[in-house]
Amino acid sequence: MEFLEAPPLPFYFTPEHEQFRAGLREFVSREITPFVAEWDEAETFPRELYARAASLGVQGLGYPEAYGGTPADVFFQLIVAEEFARCGGGGLQASLNSHSIALPPILHAGSEALKQRVIPPVLAGEKIAALAVTEPSGGSDVAALRTTAVRDGDHYVVNGEKTFITSGMRADFITTAVRTDPAIKGAGGISVLLIDGDTPGLTRTALKKMGWWSSDTAHLRFDGCRVPAANLVGVENKGFKTFMNNFNTERLFMSALACGFAEVCLKEAVDWTRQRISFGMPLSERQVVRHKLMDMTLRIDAARTLVYDLAYRIEHKLADPARLVARVCLAKVQATQAMQFCADQSVQLLGGMGYMRGTQSERIYREVKVMMIGGGSEEVMKDLAARQLGL
Repeated sequence: MEFLEAPPLPFYFTPEHEQFRAGLREFVSREITPFVAEWDEAETFPRELYARAASLGVQGLGYPEAYGGTPADVFFQLIVAEEFARCGGGGLQASLNSHSIALPPILHAGSEALKQRVIPPVLAGEKIAALAVTEPSGGSDVAALRTTAVRDGDHYVVNGEKTFITSGMRADFITTAVRTDPAIKGAGGISVLLIDGDTPGLTRTALKKMGWWSSDTAHLRFDGCRVPAANLVGVENKGFKTFMNNFNTERLFMSALACGFAEVCLKEAVDWTRQRISFGMPLSERQVVRHKLMDMTLRIDAARTLVYDLAYRIEHKLADPARLVARVCLAKVQATQAMQFCADQSVQLLGGMGYMRGTQSERIYREVKVMMIGGGSEEVMKDLAARQLGL
């Protein structure tokens, strides 16, 4: 299957990148892939996996050494996405890497005391961090959030609900979007508040899902939660931009992840069609099957090329912010559409086996929609891109 592996490009991936990739690939192959189906059925995975990933340096990538991290460029993050995708289990990577969307607001806008208290134990795999933005009434419309945090002396009193929260059941720290000035509508009046998982008044309910079974996904309810004012991240009423910047990084990571899952489907389809004998010959020798495999390859290559180009532009500051946001949104659309196409085609080529639990393609087929919706649905992405481009 050599045609599936594009040679590394030196202006994207250095020898240091590839050395890290090799170590992570071996870790995923040994510690994760053999157990993905079992953990999916159990709807959980061992908590100690966080610490094992941290010992490899995965959790701390991109964070300052002062907090236990390792400074790294955006291509290291793409490697994390690509290599975790090889296990074929989206739920596992979603929860294991939930800190990647929960910690950046604290790193970029939190007080030094908050950074020192939260970031080191999460990067060490000792604590778990989650991001809580989405609400039952708002979805991707962050500016419409209703969860309130009203100042009362040296605390905020938080009331409201969050839903679809990855790592919501396990999280020790929850980076939460709240409205600190209910009189201000829209994007104004929104703040970032770090809520500890053991805060009285916080209740959590596990959610059942189409896919991502091994990921703990929760509905959170805040009922008079008293949160220290010192847990405010950044400036009160100015948190909207912090969340928007956070989404941009998340979407690029999801784009790389989607390309990786699409490639897993392609590889499984290639293996199956080479082995499956139908009417006296391998399926892979039939023209209609070969066309399907090349259609899958084409979509993966197109999406991944766009992702790498954007990563290079981000790393070298070669694009203006508005156009960058627009292209990242479109990259997520392109990559998740490639994932959807490849999952569908692979299940079709596997036939009855593709419908059976246990194949990677079946699992990825169920998980396509969360990738197309999470971080902003396809419709939201296209509309946001158009607005960023002045259309």
